[in-house]
Amino acid sequence: MSATQEGRVKSVLSGDTVILQNKNKQERTLSLAFINAPRLQQDEPGCFESRDFIRKQCVGKIVHFRILYNIPQKTGGGSREYGIVHLANGQSLPDVIVQEGWAKLRDDADRKAESPQAAELLERLTALEAHAKADEKGVWASKPSQIQNVRELPDAKAFAEEHKGESIESVVERVLSGDRLICRLLVTPTYHVTTTVLVAGLRSPTTARTNPSDGSTQAAEPYGNEAQAFVEERLLQRGVQVRILGVSPNNLLVGSVQHPVGNIGEFLLKEGLARCTDHHSTLLGAEMGKLRQAERDAKEQQKGLFRGSAPQQRSAGGEADATVTRIFSADTLFIRNKAGQEKRINLSSVRQPKPSDPKQSPFGAEAREFLRKRLIGKHVKVKIDGKRPATEGYEEREMATVTSNNTNIAMTLVENGYASVIRHRMDDTDRSPLYDELLAAEVTAQEEGKGMWSQKPPKQQAYVDYSENLEKAKRQLTLLSRQKKVPAVVDFVKSGSRFTVLIPRDNAKLTFVLGGIRAPKSGRGPQDQGEPFGQEAHDFANKRCTQRDVEIDVEETDKLGGFIGQLYVNRESFAKLLVEEGLASVHAYSAEKSGNANELFAAEQRAKEGRKGMWHDWDPSKDAQENDEDYGAAPATNGSNGTNGDAQISKAKMDYRDVTVTYVDPTTARLKLQMLGSGKQNLDSLMKDFANFHISSQNDKPLAQPPKAGDVVSAKFSADNVWYRARVRRNDRENKTSEVVYIDYGNTETQPWSSLRALDSDRFGIQKLKPQAIDAALSCVQFPTSPEYLSESCKLLDEITYDRSLVAMVDFNDTRDNLLYVTLIEPSTAEGSSSSALKSINAEIVSEGLAMVPKKLRPFERAAQDVLSDLKAREAEAKEERRGMWEYGDLTED
Repeated sequence: MSATQEGRVKSVLSGDTVILQNKNKQERTLSLAFINAPRLQQDEPGCFESRDFIRKQCVGKIVHFRILYNIPQKTGGGSREYGIVHLANGQSLPDVIVQEGWAKLRDDADRKAESPQAAELLERLTALEAHAKADEKGVWASKPSQIQNVRELPDAKAFAEEHKGESIESVVERVLSGDRLICRLLVTPTYHVTTTVLVAGLRSPTTARTNPSDGSTQAAEPYGNEAQAFVEERLLQRGVQVRILGVSPNNLLVGSVQHPVGNIGEFLLKEGLARCTDHHSTLLGAEMGKLRQAERDAKEQQKGLFRGSAPQQRSAGGEADATVTRIFSADTLFIRNKAGQEKRINLSSVRQPKPSDPKQSPFGAEAREFLRKRLIGKHVKVKIDGKRPATEGYEEREMATVTSNNTNIAMTLVENGYASVIRHRMDDTDRSPLYDELLAAEVTAQEEGKGMWSQKPPKQQAYVDYSENLEKAKRQLTLLSRQKKVPAVVDFVKSGSRFTVLIPRDNAKLTFVLGGIRAPKSGRGPQDQGEPFGQEAHDFANKRCTQRDVEIDVEETDKLGGFIGQLYVNRESFAKLLVEEGLASVHAYSAEKSGNANELFAAEQRAKEGRKGMWHDWDPSKDAQENDEDYGAAPATNGSNGTNGDAQISKAKMDYRDVTVTYVDPTTARLKLQMLGSGKQNLDSLMKDFANFHISSQNDKPLAQPPKAGDVVSAKFSADNVWYRARVRRNDRENKTSEVVYIDYGNTETQPWSSLRALDSDRFGIQKLKPQAIDAALSCVQFPTSPEYLSESCKLLDEITYDRSLVAMVDFNDTRDNLLYVTLIEPSTAEGSSSSALKSINAEIVSEGLAMVPKKLRPFERAAQDVLSDLKAREAEAKEERRGMWEYGDLTED
């Protein structure tokens, strides 16, 4: 018999065998002397009760033991140790288990009773067994209990559904890893299930594993063995409560494992031996918050897996106040802070309906509109949760929690089925603080079939673009002009006074232009500076109107299919707001026509007196002179006709300019003029440098990227193979060609992308020298609509103006359309002649029968009665002699 030793009982294999550990964690197997207990692996009757009796007595406790004898093993060369165990309460094994009838004496017990102490023990055990038999205890019972132990669940999902949320008393039979246990679930006293249970809400590193197919060993992940040992020490063969929550994708039970002192998951996470996983969040609900807090504690203290890692960086500061300026999508907003700075943010942990998902994508517009109605222009509180680093195709993004009236916007979207929840990686730091609640809300929305989780497709709203052409616009004008304060939404701001608006009730999309004012043009691209205060006007319109609910009054259409009228934001005229801020001027004619001239002129006067915007250097003494130069004008049509008006026209002083005609538009007979003088000299100088620039092979490289409409590039004119400045008007991406307009001459042609070159904007850009081709139309004449006669008119104009220096008498400057109405005359007749006596190209065209006097005259044309009389006489003569368009008689009489 050996000396008494001390050890800790790690586990109990059966009613007669225990596993002991010394202080160095070395293990030894000890069988109790002289007895046999029912085998647990064979599910012999009484095996569970026998093992459970000893388990409750000694697992995890310090005991003292002595080895009585050894029996050599048939295989392995070792020997099995048999002995006695003294418990802390003074009892001894195997005495107690024999006394309770859960073990029998071995048939060969007397063979090993060689020492007096062993003989004494055997004698005592024999007496205890006799009493147990007499009392029918344990295995000696006349009707022993039968326990069914199921080792493989045939349908784990069905079992989980049946017992979901139920806490089942269990015994942890084995710890496979920190998050994976084999538990014996005591479903009823006579029905047990032994199966694998995943600890809900976390994932621990894996332990070392052996591949059964080839015997290779896979090393443990860092802290994998430590996590297993941590759980083993606390749970192995302990009684626990397992609350069944669901099943994993691998059909394993998922549950919360509750030790008498708490949830083992929390303790494991606090030690940094596991990480939270989002897959079980919806199963755990509010309990997930406790696990995340435990993980945060481990990160802050840099324990275990988080040792040596940088502490998690959370956003400094609390919530910030901001205003929502634009809804880009259901998960992306533009906000403006109190300092006026605008930035883009993404809602944390949620995603709009996926455009790539055929089931979700139809809900994208509906989700965006859902968010627009609730947030646009509203004050919100924003808390930055983190940043998502830039990736291929995406720039760095700030992820934020946005609340409005104490309502979390991301939560509202998810609850209504207009956003899904992102499945984060374990190391993501930009997740929402309400992430687990979002996951739970998503599950509820899916179950209730809300939003994009509905089986029914959304009601699609297809908008018809009535500004696509003039014919469509005129048809819609008939309907809209009868209505007042039509509800609409500003979808896009094109400039300070030009918008794209949607009318949801009519499924209509319009280009809408503010009537009665003229706002300066903003630049169309980074190389286009635009007019002074054009960008300010554009920004102001963006700030006040983008995606806002507005009301519109439609008055008329312009020549391109745009609708002209008044737009009201919060029941206030936006045209008046623009003028008050000095970001637009009043267009007298259209203001009078729309009936709000007094309001607009009063607003303009206030802006002037306040020296706002474009009136920052306003000089009252020059105001009258400027008004004399700007006649009220009806909106321009195609340069060939106009509309009647009753505004009084004042006499303006003559404005003569030396020009040359560089292009005649064959579709409208409009002209492109170059002003002679310093501008022409600067252009000639620039063209010389331009030619030298393109001689160098370094500058003969195609564009790095496909051009965009509005880009200013270098293009070689096909007629003379000379490089000129050109602006891209439109692109054909299929054929990789661009229609370009030569900005200094006005003509257009189509060029392949390979023939275009990048423009050195510092040396040759429009900031260096503005485009020299100016739009102009001949005053007091209307060209034929017949393509045949219009072609003859353009041909004659081209012949009589080609390469000639002329004088343009500017009759009116239409600042809204940037169009000069001119009378072209010979330089020799420009001085000392009355307007009616001037020999003009306008008159020559009418004399040839290739133009006529319009029946509807513009205000400035009606004021020139002497010119009109002369032109009408020439027209009558051309009719009489059957010239040009009159060769078959007067077609206008019909």
